[in-house]
Parts: sequence; structure tokens; C-alpha cells
Amino acid sequence: MRLALVTVVVPSYDEGIAFYVGSVGFDLQEDSDLGGGRRWVVVSPGSGGTGLLLAEPADDEQQSSIGRQAGGRVAFFLQCEDFAGAHARMLQDGVEFLEQPRLEPYGWVAVWRDPWGNRWDLLGPAS
Repeated sequence: MRLALVTVVVPSYDEGIAFYVGSVGFDLQEDSDLGGGRRWVVVSPGSGGTGLLLAEPADDEQQSSIGRQAGGRVAFFLQCEDFAGAHARMLQDGVEFLEQPRLEPYGWVAVWRDPWGNRWDLLGPAS
């Protein structure tokens, strides 16, 4: 078994695509019309791995969860081989980092957030 998708609630499909594909550098894997204004939108890192299912809120409860997928904690961990390159590209493309990169025993890390408040770790190898 493997974890295939994780849902991230975004204000709109197009805003989610613009950020995760345009700024973070993910690939748009699927964007299918499900009818009734609903879409099946999947983005994922170019290297593969677990994808994000971008979902528009269907009610007030889901609307209130935008940006708080994990209650303010880091919810997602994006691992890369070229930490410095990924960090520089993401900064250039408008991703907001909440701290300077730091070296931990497990490698390089810097916390960033999506435009709605969900926190992520960018992770890279120590060497």
C-alpha cells in the first residue's frame, strides 16, 4: 500500500493550481470536470510521490478549514535533493518562507506557507 492523495481545501481550483503548479513547481496530474461545478484536480511534485487533491469547500465547515489543515502545525513535508536550488526557485516564484533555512540533524529545513496559511517544511539532505 501507499498513500496516493491528500486533500487540501483551497478557495478555488484555479487559485490552488496557480499556486501549487505556478509557484511551488508541482505538476498538474489531472483536472477533470465532475459536473455541477465540481472538478477532480490532482497536483504532485515532479518526482512523484503523494499527490494533492485540491478541493473547493462545499460548506461553511470546509470553508473554515482553509489554511488550517493541521490546526496551525506543519502539515506537509516536501523533500528535495537540491535544497538550495529549490529554496531559491520557490522564493523567486513568490512562496513565503517563515524562517531562514537551518541545518538539523536530519538535514536542511525551512518552514513555508501556502497563501491560505497551511504550513509546510521544505526538507533537503544534510550533505
